[in-house]
Amino acid sequence: MKFDFFNESTPPLIGVDISTSAVKMVELSSTGKGSYRLEAYSIAAIPKDAIVDGNISGLEQVSDAVKLAWKLLGSREKRTALALPSAAVITKKVMMSAELREEDMEVQVEAEANQYIPFPLEEVNIDFQVIGPAANSPDEVEVLIAAARKEKIEDRVAAAEDAGLKVIVMDVDTYATEAAYSLVANQIPNKGKDQTVMIIDIGAGIMHINVLHDNKSVYVREQAFGGTQLTQEIQRRFGLSAEEAEIAKRKGGLPESYENEVLQPFMQSLSTEVARALQFFTSSTQYNRVDHLVLAGGCAAIPAIDVLVQDRTQVNTIIANPFQSMSLATKVKQQQASIDAPALLIACGLAMRGVD
Repeated sequence: MKFDFFNESTPPLIGVDISTSAVKMVELSSTGKGSYRLEAYSIAAIPKDAIVDGNISGLEQVSDAVKLAWKLLGSREKRTALALPSAAVITKKVMMSAELREEDMEVQVEAEANQYIPFPLEEVNIDFQVIGPAANSPDEVEVLIAAARKEKIEDRVAAAEDAGLKVIVMDVDTYATEAAYSLVANQIPNKGKDQTVMIIDIGAGIMHINVLHDNKSVYVREQAFGGTQLTQEIQRRFGLSAEEAEIAKRKGGLPESYENEVLQPFMQSLSTEVARALQFFTSSTQYNRVDHLVLAGGCAAIPAIDVLVQDRTQVNTIIANPFQSMSLATKVKQQQASIDAPALLIACGLAMRGVD
């Protein structure tokens, strides 16, 4: 198994996103010239508290959800690409001599990592990638170092392997998001070139913010807000269990008062959180504006949420659909895929690792 965050993989792989509330899988194939075909996807719920703060606390429950997602996927492929939450990964950019051989660079990476990682090196997996020539020094290159504790990796690998799958690649969710964004960029004028784009992936409890300028990541942050707040309000208002509320949220069947008294206030809160994220970014970085907002995650499927966010922020807002330009296998239902697409951004980015 390769615990690599950067190297390309060999096809095929199923992209497996293990989030707080669900396991999401995507299987892609190549149709040539950088185009993809969506072969299948699946979503299986994870029981409440089986994953807390990105850490797997109920391994058997998560493994069962992985097993169910794979069954729903209907694929024979068992090789997978997984991702760690960005909060579990320490990254650092350093400068190194451009003349170093790879093995010498590995030694220096380990020495650099020793300075920045607050754990013994034997407890972590380290990977690195040469980004390119240093901006102000022609004799040096910029190197990105990524490190994660082995136990964080092993927990996710165990969840997949206990379900009968084989983990080939361990990525990072932000890198997977960026990979999938290359497909979403088709929805943006000039494909985002020379523009600042904020991707906001609204998960169950955390809003993941990734800003790209000229299609390169310049800012990553997390904000405490997510779809669980809507689920909890449904529970409170209508006397439902967490599981019942989650099902009702997705499939409907709630009283007429739901939309005005529960959903609309939640949507207003969501748009306020996005506006806060926007303001924090522009006030704390060199970038004084954002040209486009891309909403992803389960909450992005709420009808008209993009309109509300755009009205609140006055920034062009789109819903992420990495499948928009893909051909679809006959078993994939186009309308449902469009609804589910925003929640599958990370899984899609992971699946791209397994396609030439």
